[in-house]
Amino acid sequence: MHPARGFASDNSATIHPEVLAAIARVNVGHVKGYGHDDWTRGVQELFAEHFGADARAYLVWGGTAANVLSLRAACRPWEAAICAQTAHLNVDECGAPEALAGVKLLIAHTEDGKLTAERVESLIERVGDEHAVQPRLVSVSQCTELGTIYTPREVRAIADVARRQQMILHMDGARLSNAAAALGLPLRSVSGDLGVDILSFGGTKNGLLGAEAVVILDPELADGFDYLRKQSLQLASKMRFLAAQFQALLADELWRRCAENANAMAARLEKAVSHLPGLAITRPVQTNAVFATLPRAAIAALQDRFSFYVWDERIGEVRWMCSWDTTDEDVDEFADAIEQELRRS
Repeated sequence: MHPARGFASDNSATIHPEVLAAIARVNVGHVKGYGHDDWTRGVQELFAEHFGADARAYLVWGGTAANVLSLRAACRPWEAAICAQTAHLNVDECGAPEALAGVKLLIAHTEDGKLTAERVESLIERVGDEHAVQPRLVSVSQCTELGTIYTPREVRAIADVARRQQMILHMDGARLSNAAAALGLPLRSVSGDLGVDILSFGGTKNGLLGAEAVVILDPELADGFDYLRKQSLQLASKMRFLAAQFQALLADELWRRCAENANAMAARLEKAVSHLPGLAITRPVQTNAVFATLPRAAIAALQDRFSFYVWDERIGEVRWMCSWDTTDEDVDEFADAIEQELRRS
């Protein structure tokens, strides 16, 4: 069985061969479970290389769990997290931040999925009022759910607000690799160096098999995190197989190579279709996502052949995601199909 290739999500992509090889290499003999093994200890050194000497990585297998654990580590039950209305925390976690972390979300409306320092400050109110939830954490998505990127200056400005208000800055970095690759910067330069305190670092969307990490950059937030991870059902018994994947990802710039391909394929797709009558690109193509509007008849016909999501049914907006394994041929075939359907519409 050979499923059709599509543009629904980078979660739909295959596992990178170097990652599979890394899993196979550690699949020898018996070792202690739950992270008490040499591979898990060794991968901590790689995280420190990429995120700073104080960085401490806790491996998990779910992106939602990484975000919820970050909130649990930073917030108490009467505290709140500020995020954009498009943030994964708000729209795609099935209420997990509220249900499992017990953290209220304070939502900022944005045009491009990005918070600003001014919008964050506007939501910080009634501090010290026992009748009101207390803002404690700001969460930025890098890159955003709309594929847009925060510049280092924008993140630093938000971090400065958080510092002044004695708040914590969390970064949902499910696609941090794509953002760093697009900016041409190291991972540390788009996270910890800008004042990020705790990071959800994604691997699954960039060639790994169900492997994510909570990277704690403020050592104080690590207190008790071992227990939080276990209590949140995210302590992997065979941790070496998660560690091996991150060793492959972080060594020899595999994270960047995978992200650069995904970004390049999105740019190729935009270039191939942006001129077509009846189609409009609706968001800046800065990473591996292309958003566009086109006639509903064309959308339905294309979905019979290719997988992708309708982002906004009201206006006929779709999202096309490229992945580490998307090829020139994949893009060209899809672009040709789009052109054919637009001619029929």
